Amino acid sequence: MRYIEDEGRIVWSASDLKAAAECEFAWLRAIDAKLGRVAPVEDPEDLTLERAGRLGTQHELRVLADYRAEFPGAVVEIPETRSSDAEGLARAVALTGDALASDAAVVYQAAFATDEFVGFADFLVRDEEGRWIVQDTKLARHARVTALMQLAAYADQLDRIGVPRADRVELLLGDGTVSTHAVRDLHPVYALRRARLRALIADRDLAAGAAGAAIGWGDDRGALRVIACGRCATCDLEVIAHRDLLLVAGMRPVQRERLRAAGIRTIDDLTTADAPPARMSADTFANLRTQARLQVASPAGGIVAIAAAPPHDGAAAAHPSSPPPVPTFEVVFPKALGALPRPDHGDLFFDFEGDPLYTEGGTPQWGIDYLFGWIDTRDVYSSLWAHSFADERQALEDFLDLVALRRAQHPGMHIYHYAPYEPTHLLAMAARHGVRERDVDRLLRDGVFVDLYPIVRRALRVGSRSYSIKKLEPLYMGDDVRTSDVQRGDDSIVKYVEARSHADAGDEASAQRILDDLADYNRYDCVSTRRLRDWLVDRAREAQLRPSLEPDADERAYEPSPRAETLSRLAAGIDDEQESAALRLGSAAIDYYPREAKTFWATHFLRLREPVTVWEDTRDVVVIDRDRCRVLTDWHLPEGARAIRRIVELRGEVAPGTRLSVDATPFAVYELPAPFPVETNPRWIHTARSVRVVDVLDDGVVVEENAVQGFTWAELPVALTPAAPPQAGSQQAAIDEWADGVIQGAPAFPADPATDLLLRRPPRTGTGTLARGGEDDVADIVRTLVDLDHSYLAVQGPPGTGKTYVGSHVVARLVRERGFRVGVVAQSHAVVEHMLDRIVEAGVPTAQVAKAPKGPPTGSESFTVIAKNAMAAYIADQPAGFVVGGTAWDLSHGGRIARRSLDLLVIDEAGQFSLASTIAVSVAAQRLLLLGDPQQLPQVSQGTHPEPVDTSALGWVMDGAAVIPPDRGYFLAQTRRMRPEVAAPVSQLSYEGKLAAHEGTSARRLDGVAPGVIPVALTHVGNATQSPEEAQVVVGLVRDLVGRSWTPDADSAPRPVTAADIIVVTPYNAQQVLVEEALAAAGFGDVPVGTVDRFQGQEAAVAIVSLAASSGRDAPRGLEFLLLQNRLNVGVSRAMHTAYVVYSTGLLDDLPRTPDGVARLSAFARLVGAA
Repeated sequence: MRYIEDEGRIVWSASDLKAAAECEFAWLRAIDAKLGRVAPVEDPEDLTLERAGRLGTQHELRVLADYRAEFPGAVVEIPETRSSDAEGLARAVALTGDALASDAAVVYQAAFATDEFVGFADFLVRDEEGRWIVQDTKLARHARVTALMQLAAYADQLDRIGVPRADRVELLLGDGTVSTHAVRDLHPVYALRRARLRALIADRDLAAGAAGAAIGWGDDRGALRVIACGRCATCDLEVIAHRDLLLVAGMRPVQRERLRAAGIRTIDDLTTADAPPARMSADTFANLRTQARLQVASPAGGIVAIAAAPPHDGAAAAHPSSPPPVPTFEVVFPKALGALPRPDHGDLFFDFEGDPLYTEGGTPQWGIDYLFGWIDTRDVYSSLWAHSFADERQALEDFLDLVALRRAQHPGMHIYHYAPYEPTHLLAMAARHGVRERDVDRLLRDGVFVDLYPIVRRALRVGSRSYSIKKLEPLYMGDDVRTSDVQRGDDSIVKYVEARSHADAGDEASAQRILDDLADYNRYDCVSTRRLRDWLVDRAREAQLRPSLEPDADERAYEPSPRAETLSRLAAGIDDEQESAALRLGSAAIDYYPREAKTFWATHFLRLREPVTVWEDTRDVVVIDRDRCRVLTDWHLPEGARAIRRIVELRGEVAPGTRLSVDATPFAVYELPAPFPVETNPRWIHTARSVRVVDVLDDGVVVEENAVQGFTWAELPVALTPAAPPQAGSQQAAIDEWADGVIQGAPAFPADPATDLLLRRPPRTGTGTLARGGEDDVADIVRTLVDLDHSYLAVQGPPGTGKTYVGSHVVARLVRERGFRVGVVAQSHAVVEHMLDRIVEAGVPTAQVAKAPKGPPTGSESFTVIAKNAMAAYIADQPAGFVVGGTAWDLSHGGRIARRSLDLLVIDEAGQFSLASTIAVSVAAQRLLLLGDPQQLPQVSQGTHPEPVDTSALGWVMDGAAVIPPDRGYFLAQTRRMRPEVAAPVSQLSYEGKLAAHEGTSARRLDGVAPGVIPVALTHVGNATQSPEEAQVVVGLVRDLVGRSWTPDADSAPRPVTAADIIVVTPYNAQQVLVEEALAAAGFGDVPVGTVDRFQGQEAAVAIVSLAASSGRDAPRGLEFLLLQNRLNVGVSRAMHTAYVVYSTGLLDDLPRTPDGVARLSAFARLVGAA
């Protein structure tokens, strides 16, 4: 940023987009400093950042050298100039224009300048069509949002000067990879950020110069709503000076907003506050108040600036060599100390030192852990050094060998560390070097690693702004507390680089002195970890807690399957990447269900050790508000039942993304001691038992609980947590069988639908093409399915395009005309049965359509009801074509449906059906029809998998495309639900503009209401999952709509709008409850309100979408969750005539954290007309 005083204007660069996004307050104070209103705040010295800058320049020069070699004589290099050099900048801009008009292939350091902007693009590279691709070199290994904004700025400059540019921009990353991004996904957010910068600059009243007022702390400038990060050097000075709530360790911005709204504005106010503010739980408030009280009382509280007063009464001046003050502390949750294992003579205390910027020539790998250090219980220090990647691999193996030997000698030993760096990096290191992954995984599964950080955070409150181990050391290190020059991990990295430089220059003595100092530093960290462990054990003894003897017994560990390892070896030996990827997917599919189960149970048992506040925002969690709960039917023995049971209505806070359903079996979590007999682990603070959901409420569920060994109780649970995943059963056997076929046939691939799918081959047909140009989609799809040669076909059906109609009529024609034996499978019984109903309507006799229902038959089924164990008999009795429906367990069960006995298997909602499950069910049929839309609700998975086998089958085929490629299947391109004015923005949002409305939809009329997507922008602050302001707007819209004249189509007479003609969609259950209450109070309680899961497949004249969150900073899981295009697509596309999108303007003021978030915000900005 540069202030041109004589012209009274600010000129900004792409780096200012980054600076303002990180902290608007600091950026405005920097402007005030340039205007002479305040003293500038110097950024603290950061030697690591300086080194990264040097390495970044080297990376840029390497790329330049490569381009010189690739395009000799065709690389134009613009001479370096400073933005403050007006003449030099003008020359550089002119030379850039000349270069872009020439035959140059590459332009280096292209210069751009306007009255408000100046920038230099690393590279502009001409593509095969003569357009310029903007490229930027970044040392990082992943694309960062701020770098994308720079690229967008330079693409915008090319547009400004009328130079043709490519539709994509590229980041040339430090590991040699290229990260490519569509300009369409970046430009709207860039335009919003540019507009934001202009508004911030305008607020500074440049014309007033030094006489103008500087922005003050806490002044959000009214409607401008300036954002302060609260963490940077500028903010930190103000936070301390104003004793702001941000001094309180763990204070979240949304909590600060709610406290300030209640008049609690400083840390001192919080210590004396007697009641929580609105929308803050009593537990959260109590924790924050305790933290504040301890910090205010503690000399280490971090709330007084070091330079606030000179030393007096002989006190030492604040100096790096002075012993730090000892913070006050309280044990607030003694049970958490029970997670400490029993001390063992074999225990180790471990610490890494690493350099994330280390690399070696010729490899894309970055980062090395150069020192493995540990002490034993006698404080004997040992270490392993690694000065190359080969050394690191050897150090890893040596360390694991040592641990294995020590475990054999001391079976009860543990390895202690503070924060998750050590085990995380061991696992990543093993994966990177391809050695000992199973050994590291076994250590993790066996609970050998013990992280002291979560124990400290759960059990203690410490009077310190930070819970880093260095801030805790005064509690337990006594006179040995560190005062050395190397205080930060970043400092040690700089010292290590210095040592390498000495060694490279031949000065081994100087290098060794530094390495010895680093070893001393590392040894101290290990000693600190041991003493912290011992100090925590002492606190546990004071609380009369016994240490834990062993990790949770039921972690459901699994060993990788030999089949999976065989497929992985086959994949490694194949040069063709497409074939290798297919085998890797197959390998991952074999262990998909064990891995999902492992992840679930590990998370489940972790929850039993942690306070509810740690996991209350996790999907499928309901935190119970006991004041709103009641027992509907007390303990009783139902007729014909064996167990005593009760029916309980449980209401509370439902976490974002939660899906509750009748007959689900979540866990009811109770505090210990439990009110019923149960075996528990010493580490647990809760216990859990499965309950059955009998009804779903807007803010909870009604559940049925069984007594335990005849014991009953009056207490209620504190939370509901996700149900255990179902056993893989027949699915696992089917996947294993498929894998055996692949292994036996190697190196050739089997000709089956699942293999074609994994290979992403176009569907194999006898004619070599997909049928096109028939009388309709049904006819084309039927012809292609008949032509399929043991392969798959995909059909993408956007909202309102008649996906179920097409699918059911395709099946009906194949059964009636071709005698096809057809199976139908989906994620739920309801989806399968809905498709079967439509197949019967399409003309297949009831006797030829069968399914075993989930529960007792209702008598209203359109299909033939059979028992699960009667499916094989039913099939055997059918003389001609038939349809059988079932779950993945049915279709993969060889005893119910013989292998490859079906001519066709239809996977409905294949955009939510995982690849692993697809492999399992594929063994039943010769052909697969994938029917669905990945642009609507996505597949949900529990585990982390080495390959994307949890991706939906249809999503995999489409490979990230918004519309299915023509050679993979069919896109149903005409919606019969939405008017053109609604369909067009939905089409742009999710379907590349290829979805159109049927002409008949234009006949729909809603008197006095414009058709289309209508944004309703509000300003509100501090709302996370519920917004009273938006709820009232929704009420106003409903009040205005009800009673208006509605004409559904050309053949219908007008009628008044009723509650049934409106739906309200929101991403959060809390907002759903709030809106329902507001509508009921206004007399509109019949208006359906729900999350997108509830309304998929439904439609109404008007849809109202309420996003609730004030900003991305307030929203749980950020903008990435809130603005997921799938969710917006489902919400808006429910509307036949009009969709209102009610949102906070603060959503557009945020810069998302990820590239995906940028794309989602750009799409949202287009949807609401802000781009």
